[in-house]
Amino acid sequence: MATFVLVHGGWAGSVVWRLLAPRLRKARHEVYAPALTGIGAREHLLSREIDLDTHIQDVIGVIDDADLSDIVLVGHSYGGMVISGVADRVPEEVASLVYLDAFVPENGQSLFSLLPPERPLTTVPGVDWLVAPRTSASFGPKRPEVIALWEGKSAPQPLATFTQPLQLTGGIGRVKQKKYILATDPARLTQFYDKLKNDPGWTVHTLPCSHFIQLEMPHELTAILLNAIP
Repeated sequence: MATFVLVHGGWAGSVVWRLLAPRLRKARHEVYAPALTGIGAREHLLSREIDLDTHIQDVIGVIDDADLSDIVLVGHSYGGMVISGVADRVPEEVASLVYLDAFVPENGQSLFSLLPPERPLTTVPGVDWLVAPRTSASFGPKRPEVIALWEGKSAPQPLATFTQPLQLTGGIGRVKQKKYILATDPARLTQFYDKLKNDPGWTVHTLPCSHFIQLEMPHELTAILLNAIP
C-alpha cells in the first residue's frame, strides 16, 4: 500500500480530486487531499496574511500529524509551487514527486514570475490582496460537468500565494523519482515539459485533455500515478 498526498491548484479546493481519489483508494492505497488555507473547505479562513509558505506548511502539517512517509506527492497547477516547497523541506518523507500540469519553480521564483505576460493575474475590484479566479474557458475544458464544477467552486485567492518567492535549498534533489504530466488540449505549461523531457532525473507524460486532467481523464491518470509508486 502506498500513500498519496494530492495538492490542489489555485482558486478551487480538494473537490478537484473527487474522481481520482476514489480510484486510488479502490486500488487499496491511502489518500490525503488537504484543502489549503483560505480555499475550498477552508475558505472561511481567508485572510490577506495567507501566502505560499502558509500552504506549504498546511501540507507539512498533514504529513507530520499523520506520521506519513514514502509519500507520492502530487501537485496540480499552482500546487506545483506548494509541493516543491514541501519536498524541499521534508525530502526524507517524499518518495515520488508528480507535477500534474503544474508549475515547477526554481529557487527564488514565484508563480507570478513564471506567468507569461499574456496571462496576467487580475485582482478583485476594490480588494487588492485577492486574485480573481480565471474563467473555465481560459483552461479549455469542454465537458459541461467540468465547466460547471469550476464555475461553481472557484473563488478568489490571496495575492501573496502567487507573488511570494519560493526559497529552495536543494532538498528536492534528494527525491529519487520525479514525473511531469502535461495536458495537451490545450498545452499551457509547455515550458516545464520542454525543460524536463530530456532530463534523466525525470519521467514525462502527456495526456490529450484540458488542464483539469484529474477530472477529464481520471482513469488514465490513475494508471500513471500507480506507476509512480516506488
